[in-house]
Amino acid sequence: MKSPKVPKPTIKRLAMYNRFLKELVEEGIPKTSSKEIAEALNIKASQVRKDLSYFGEFGKRGVGYDVEDLCLKIQKILGTERIWNVAIIGVGNLGRAISHYPELEKYKFKIVAAYDVDKRKINSNLLPGIPIKHIKELKNKNNDLDFEIAILTVPSNVAQEVTNILIEAGVKGILNFAPVTLNSDDHVVIENVDFVISLKTLTYEIVSQNL
Repeated sequence: MKSPKVPKPTIKRLAMYNRFLKELVEEGIPKTSSKEIAEALNIKASQVRKDLSYFGEFGKRGVGYDVEDLCLKIQKILGTERIWNVAIIGVGNLGRAISHYPELEKYKFKIVAAYDVDKRKINSNLLPGIPIKHIKELKNKNNDLDFEIAILTVPSNVAQEVTNILIEAGVKGILNFAPVTLNSDDHVVIENVDFVISLKTLTYEIVSQNL
């Protein structure tokens, strides 16, 4: 079943709600409200209710939300009620740092493979039991990948070439850290992460507020 067309900022906020709710579950707190969620995330309660309304009715007026139930429902909406297998493509400093990020497995993203072109890295382990393979091995996969998502941390001048290889191999989604716009097939989802753009957004906010 296809999900309704939802603004990307709403999806990002849903991920924030999920993180907050997961913390409440771990603390054993059974109930919450749109007001509590909003205050914790520094947004408006009406925004929380609007975001959730894209996916149906949640909670009861005057009663609030069952924390565990809402957490599980948001996980299902986001597709994180199951484990997603992930590969690191480009095992430099950034790729290694991401692979050791503890939040990944907590939120059902499991590093299962790693690829690079540096002969000095090939067959060494990125993580215990996860050897670094040469990217050329992806060319022989023919939609038989052991991962669905690729985290791309390669130089911008080779990012499109590597993306083409991943698409041919059958990847479903790419989280791209290379500072370049990638072309892909309609069936492959690409999410870009650009620190410099984020920093420029930050500097604009600082300047506009005369801080």
